[in-house]
Amino acid sequence: MGYPGKNHKRYQTPLRPFEKTRIEEENKLMIEYGLRNKREVWKAASHLRRYRKAARDLLALMSTGAGQARFEAKKEELLGHLQRLGLLGPDADIDSVLSLKVQHHLERRLQTLVYRQGLARSPKQARQLITHGHIAINGKRINIPGYGVPRAEETQIAYHGRSALTDAGHAERSRITRTGR
Repeated sequence: MGYPGKNHKRYQTPLRPFEKTRIEEENKLMIEYGLRNKREVWKAASHLRRYRKAARDLLALMSTGAGQARFEAKKEELLGHLQRLGLLGPDADIDSVLSLKVQHHLERRLQTLVYRQGLARSPKQARQLITHGHIAINGKRINIPGYGVPRAEETQIAYHGRSALTDAGHAERSRITRTGR
């Protein structure tokens, strides 16, 4: 069973470690999103795998015909959770859950949102700013680049109050605004 206080990995490694097409796709994702290693891609895939499994279980529950009210409650719970995370839109259904891709999950990371909002010049610089404590959500410093930002907190991403980057005259900040991001 194992020691309960020990952290266990929450992702699965690929079954075929040297599959060329998968490696190329992972490398593209790592470059596009500024990821540190492929483990971050595998974690995103594992999260989506869990959501897809829950959707398939819901479809199986619906096909058995046992408890329409229970099916509706579980469906609303799953869709509401994914909508709060920002992975699905307001008019989503079970098929939308099954069609989620790894890119959808990677787009919701703090690192990607900092880059997309123009607070950093590149995804790698966004990661650096986060780990060094320059980024805050709703005034609270977050130093985890893989933090999944809920849709409600997306507009509250800014530089931390005590960060040197809050000054508009900071040299690095002027470079960020000059590049047009």
